[in-house]
Amino acid sequence: MSDMPDKPLLSVLRGERRDPPPMWLMRQAGRYLPEYRALRADKGGFLELVYDPAAAAEVTLQPLRRFAFDGAILFSDILIVPYAIGQKLWFEAGEGPRLAPRLAEAALDDLTPALERLTPIYETVRRVKAELSPETTFLGFAGSPWTVATYMIAGQGSREQAEARTLAYRDPAKMAAIIERIAAVTVDYLSGQIEAGVEAVQLFDSWSGSLSPDQFERLVIAPTAGIVAQLKERHPGVPIIGFPKGAGGKLGAYARETGVDAIGLDETVNPAWADRELPAGLPVQGNLDPLAILAGGTALTDAAQRILDALAGRPHIFNLGHGIGKETPVAHVEQLVEFVKGQGARA
Repeated sequence: MSDMPDKPLLSVLRGERRDPPPMWLMRQAGRYLPEYRALRADKGGFLELVYDPAAAAEVTLQPLRRFAFDGAILFSDILIVPYAIGQKLWFEAGEGPRLAPRLAEAALDDLTPALERLTPIYETVRRVKAELSPETTFLGFAGSPWTVATYMIAGQGSREQAEARTLAYRDPAKMAAIIERIAAVTVDYLSGQIEAGVEAVQLFDSWSGSLSPDQFERLVIAPTAGIVAQLKERHPGVPIIGFPKGAGGKLGAYARETGVDAIGLDETVNPAWADRELPAGLPVQGNLDPLAILAGGTALTDAAQRILDALAGRPHIFNLGHGIGKETPVAHVEQLVEFVKGQGARA
């Protein structure tokens, strides 16, 4: 008999079906928790929290103390990569992140790389790893090149990513150079997280849904495939989850061509359709609407049951279709966890 701890989430990422399915929630370490809000207020800001490894480790662990999650997700931010590439990064209260200089006007070569800005994140990983239950899978992450590029080009988030999409048409060589630089740093960044202790990683492509099919191939699938190939060469056996939010009908091509080990579904995807269209046996993660957990009650349990039923025949990690909202009541998270964990006899 093996004395290795049972890690349900990691086993699903490696292709095993588990009943009930393991679960974690995107943004589970964050602002819906009162203990997080208290710690952030004490530190004075988001970036100050990210760059304090002891505090960031505490935030990563906070939801595990409340809920029976099977995974811990590193507390950090996708914009750590452009910060390491050399842009200035700060957070405007109530408005979100800002980056300067904007690559819509500035040249990539104007930036002075500062890769030492990645080092505190690795220390956070080591601290979490030392305290994490052996049954809990530790997830690292990074933003995918296209999504990170949209922030670097516009200097902030934008709903339609018009500046980045326009640059891709007007100056494809500049866009390709930006994507290539992000991808190279991302491989090193995720490799550093793995070496420090994470057991699987997720690539967030939050803005992939804004692209035309041709741009999706060039700016999402191709760079993601390159990152996956390099990580698998460096760290064989470490699973990679791809989350191309908004990809819709392009999910099949993403799954076949990137080489990721699991696909995250956003809340707009019909899980029954995904089960039919995605490669047989490919682990799937998701995809409860974050507003369903905000609503709670029977709306929450009915929506969760539909997902459980649709994905009962393949490896499945229960999660949201995007990050948990800051107004979500803790009691609703408790309700969801209790419901999902009670599904083993019904699967």
